[in-house]
Amino acid sequence: MVAPRFGPFRPSYRDRLTAPLPGPAQLYRLFRTGGFRGSSTGAEQVPRDTAGLPLLDSSAPASLTWIGHASFLIRLGGLAVLADPVLSPRLPGVGPRLTPPGLSWEQLPRIDAVVISHDHYDHLDAPTMRLLPRDTRMLVPVGLGRWFRQHGFSVVHELDWWESVRLGEVEFTFVPVHHWSRRGPFDTCRSLWGGWVLTGQDGSRLFHAGDSGYGHRFAEIGRRMPGIDVAMLPIGAYDPRWFMRPMHMDPTEAVQALSDLGAQRLATMHWGTFVLTREPVLEPLERVHAAWAATDHDRADLWDMAVGETRTVSTERDEPSAASAQWEPSG
Repeated sequence: MVAPRFGPFRPSYRDRLTAPLPGPAQLYRLFRTGGFRGSSTGAEQVPRDTAGLPLLDSSAPASLTWIGHASFLIRLGGLAVLADPVLSPRLPGVGPRLTPPGLSWEQLPRIDAVVISHDHYDHLDAPTMRLLPRDTRMLVPVGLGRWFRQHGFSVVHELDWWESVRLGEVEFTFVPVHHWSRRGPFDTCRSLWGGWVLTGQDGSRLFHAGDSGYGHRFAEIGRRMPGIDVAMLPIGAYDPRWFMRPMHMDPTEAVQALSDLGAQRLATMHWGTFVLTREPVLEPLERVHAAWAATDHDRADLWDMAVGETRTVSTERDEPSAASAQWEPSG
């Protein structure tokens, strides 16, 4: 049953949690042993592509541009879509950004829609949202529409798990992942969390996981939405494992999640932008390379993208191609 979207009643989604949230004892142990964040050493080695946004014709195949962290520009079916856009130089409770956004606000095309996975500050960034026209379509988890309406957005679609909305030629489906939500001290799990599957008329299908631990929901998504061409999966913010495992995958689990999804390509994200947890900055990339090498996946299907890099999506399930044609922002 879909919970009410409006009115003073704000339902809880705690019953959607895969595992209990850490309690006082776990938090005490965490901070007694060093807390969350580690060193920024190695940040200068995070790969960057400063060539700017390739222009593509609106009829070109789908493309992804990694802006950094979980932020992507997705161009599909003539639409320009931002996923979890975060352009701010720093976030509340987090140190400064390690790498600048792969695209500046001025480099972006006109945005047709924004998809948000959940309300954590590294996925829902108020200063970035304020840059957008208030009639931009917002696709958000159920319970989060109130935040967007309070910030003046007039076209807000709130979706529960497995609900869909179609914009032009693209179907957007909100799907379950293993995470949680909280934006303030008194709103834990008062909005839902999830990932997004975008399906174009040409058959291309993309998955953006937002934040997630590893678990059974990836196989469920693969069964219900087969033929995912590219899965944008988090590979960072996982240490210490005893604390982070229920909410953040490590690189080995991300590779397994790709197999569970039945997806062809893994586009890495959620690393190299902010220091959120203890692992060294470059370790997620090193570990995903090792995990991938231990499988029989084609190396070309690991999209270990540089910040700012764009790749186009072939539905032929072959090697990725560099985006080089002309893109005209939808008008």
